[in-house]
Formats: sequence, structure tokens, C-alpha cells
Amino acid sequence: MGPGLYSEIGKKARDLLYRDYQTDHKFTVTTCTSDGVAITATGTRKNDLIFGEIQSQIKNKNVTFDVKTNSDSNVTTTVTVDELATPGLKTIFSFVIPDQRSGKVELQYLHDYAGVNASIGLTANPVVNLSGVVGSKKVSVGADVAFDTATGNFIKYNAGLSITNADLIASLTLNNKGDSLSASYYHLVNPLSSTAVGAELNHSFSSNENTLTFGTQHSLDPLTSVKARFNNYGKASALIQHEWKPKSFLTISGEVDTKAIENSSKIGLSLVLRP
Repeated sequence: MGPGLYSEIGKKARDLLYRDYQTDHKFTVTTCTSDGVAITATGTRKNDLIFGEIQSQIKNKNVTFDVKTNSDSNVTTTVTVDELATPGLKTIFSFVIPDQRSGKVELQYLHDYAGVNASIGLTANPVVNLSGVVGSKKVSVGADVAFDTATGNFIKYNAGLSITNADLIASLTLNNKGDSLSASYYHLVNPLSSTAVGAELNHSFSSNENTLTFGTQHSLDPLTSVKARFNNYGKASALIQHEWKPKSFLTISGEVDTKAIENSSKIGLSLVLRP
């Protein structure tokens, strides 16, 4: 019931406006072995290129081992330990082969009135990242900073505010070292049909440009939902998602530039199969 982590500020609105939209063709299938190992294979076609990824995951009590291999010959290993030493504390260790500078240790701690996320790179001169949120489920404020010990400079500092009511979530964040301001809201109109509307306004102080995006979602039935969004530059997108079996989804999405309809149409397809 606490405020959560900093990454959750504005997450409801971002999920409504951007999640599941795509213009690529993506296929994901997950299988489970008899000893509890979950293997997920993903293939993505973008333009004329095909990218692949294989992920293996095994859980043993409160420890999760996750190994990903992609078509670029990168191997990402992540070890997550839940409830380490005290309730609410999670430890994550990750590294990428062959990148020797990719090792990182991350700590996440969730409390009724605070959420803290700290990470440090496993190098001689690491990047240290610290984010925190204080407050309650209804009102919370937070900050996210990163410090590069090699240069002695802050490479990131952001701040955010979130206000949550029964059916309305509003947030305000200052990003990109204070150069951009983002305001968003999410309103659940009808819980029975999962009907919701949302909007996000981004303002860049350096370029004095504004980007305004509106979106909505609605469930046609318990297994089928539709979403749509539109921004002030004339980009319109829509999708339909059907859960044809438990945890398995077929998603068809489209995007068009209303100012150049004849050569801007894009269609994306995603198929997710899980046992």
C-alpha cells in the first residue's frame, strides 16, 4: 500500500498511451520444462531485419535466475533475490557478456511510506544511481539521480509528483536535467468494461516544443480490448488485443500520419503464446 518506486510515477498513463503499440512483427512463445525452467523464444521482424532472443528463467524459493541470449551474441544474466535479510528488500545482480563494464548491483526496498532503488556499476569508476519516493498510496513525491564517479558529474537528475484518487491518477515530472516537463493523467471511467482515458503533455524548455497525446481503452468483452491514441502532430494509432487462451495474446496495431496518409500507414502484429 506504499508509494512504490520512482519508475511507477505516471506509469498508468504511460501504459495506456504506449504499451502494446508497435509497428513490427513479433512472435513470442514460452514453454516450461518438467524441472520448472521457463524458456521463452522471441522473434521480431523490423523492416527487412529479423532479431531473435532466447530467455531461460528458473525460480528456487526466493531466488530467480534469468539468462537472455540475443541475435547480437550478447548474453545477459540476472540474479534476483526477494526478501533478502528483511521484508520488502530485493537484490538484483546483472551483467552482460562480452561487455566487461556491464556488471551492476541493484537494491530495491519497499516500505509503507517509502520506496528506494539504488544501483552501482561493478567497475573501478562506477555510475551510481539512486531514486526514492516518499508519501502514501494517494500522494507521493520522489527524485531520481545518477552520478558518474569517473567524471565527478551528475548525469541525471529528475523529480516527480503523483496524486492518486479512486479513479484518477495525475502526475508531474521534471526530466532531462530540468530541460523537460511532463504532466499526465489517467481516469478510469468504467471499471466493469475497463474503459479509461488518459493524456500526457511534454514540454521542452530548450526547444520550446510541446507534445500532447490523448488516449483511450475499452474492453469489448472479457477477452478482447481496444485502444486508440492521437497526438498534436497528427499521428494516430489504434490496436485490438484478444486473449484467445489464458496468458496468450494476439495483438494487431496500426499507425498513420493523418498529414500524409498515402505513405505513412504502418501495421504491427504480436503473437504471445504461454502455457
